[in-house]
Amino acid sequence: MKIRAVSLIIASSLLAACSTANHVQRIAGADTVVPLHQEGEQAGRYHNLYPGKKTYPISCKSDCYPSNANLICETPGENCLYQGAQLAPQLNTSYTVRWLGHAGFMINTPNGQQVVFDPVKEQFDSPVDLAFRLASGFYRKPGDWLSESELNNLDAVIYSHIHYDHFNKADIESIGNKPRYLTPLGMADNFPTGGFNISEMAWYANTNIDDLTIHALPAHHFSARVLVPFIYEDRDKDLWNGWLLEQNGSTLFFAGDTGYSQHFKDIQQKYGDIDICLMPIASYYHEENGNWYRYVHTTPEDALTAAQQLNCKVMIPWGYGNSSWKMGDHSSHSALLRLLHMYDEMKSQIPLYILNEGQSVAL
Repeated sequence: MKIRAVSLIIASSLLAACSTANHVQRIAGADTVVPLHQEGEQAGRYHNLYPGKKTYPISCKSDCYPSNANLICETPGENCLYQGAQLAPQLNTSYTVRWLGHAGFMINTPNGQQVVFDPVKEQFDSPVDLAFRLASGFYRKPGDWLSESELNNLDAVIYSHIHYDHFNKADIESIGNKPRYLTPLGMADNFPTGGFNISEMAWYANTNIDDLTIHALPAHHFSARVLVPFIYEDRDKDLWNGWLLEQNGSTLFFAGDTGYSQHFKDIQQKYGDIDICLMPIASYYHEENGNWYRYVHTTPEDALTAAQQLNCKVMIPWGYGNSSWKMGDHSSHSALLRLLHMYDEMKSQIPLYILNEGQSVAL
């Protein structure tokens, strides 16, 4: 009887925890930007700051994916490890950056906070993971993940947008409600219930965790998660963000999924030169709809141009890799091959530091 009673108490506690309402805070104000359509069919939906046809400063036209001696692959452009000699720039920011794979990063800040961007441990949320496997024939290879100690000591979990490869409800449930969650506007209603502390942030809003300032910044993208034809769709119902960490005068920028636009210049003008830039370089290729894919995802040369406009002191690329889903790419590492090629073609002066999944660098 005692065992049954204890079991009932534990089960009741778990059910109560699961049903605990989330605490949601909206951070917006006079100095922030809330880019909503005010009229028409899209009224109440979000939009980019700089819509319309884009003119790109530079584009690779041919022979964009030559092999590179520093990228060791099982087959051309596939299942690779970067083994080039690298020297981390001596920036003295005291940030440590670890790439978890795809868009996921674990950040240790100068004063010891632990922050994670866009963590997705394994696959898409069910049942979309199964649908993707049936449609495309493969799952991603899981990347690196947080240790039990890191999970228990997280200060913040930050999401760029609600797309499945950046936001996973199952991971939120396993991370738990101890850390603070920072999201773009509108995202909180996608969370499971369980007493999560969520701050939705407009563009150019900021908040603090102790002495760490976190700025929500524009990105050039879109959002969608649910499509039930003729019944429900949520395209652009939720905003999409980039993010800037600032502590002790040192800055780290996570661009989120984004295409190239004027917003990069805006960010530099507002915040000055950026120390560390985590820049997406993948998911821009499609045989029929390449223009649209590039509109919402930077090519490697777009990312290099943006890094130059941000005056990044180091650029760390992401989006490709053995733990990517290869959506909008030729192969797992085609985007990195193009980056290495265009870096030389453009004679870029931005220092590059290239990580394999699970690797970290102190900057």
